[in-house]
Amino acid sequence: MSIVMLVGLAVMSLALCLTFIRLFRGPSLPDRVVAMELFSSILVGMMGVIAIATEVSFFLDVAIVVALMGFMATIGFSRFLERGGPRDD
Repeated sequence: MSIVMLVGLAVMSLALCLTFIRLFRGPSLPDRVVAMELFSSILVGMMGVIAIATEVSFFLDVAIVVALMGFMATIGFSRFLERGGPRDD
């Protein structure tokens, strides 16, 4: 594994830790939704770097699934926030 990949993983790990803090301390629900989307995006990036470093293509498949699940969760929470929370319609 090259130095660039190690530095990239270290920076993404730091960003993941800071995003995790924002996810739990976020002052509002929209802040937490954005933090959750960023969390999944950083995970996808880390999986991509690991896939390149180890030359195992399975990590890319997992990264695609994580990206899709993160996107769908963000859409779901956005709809929830747009409608103003739980209702009995």
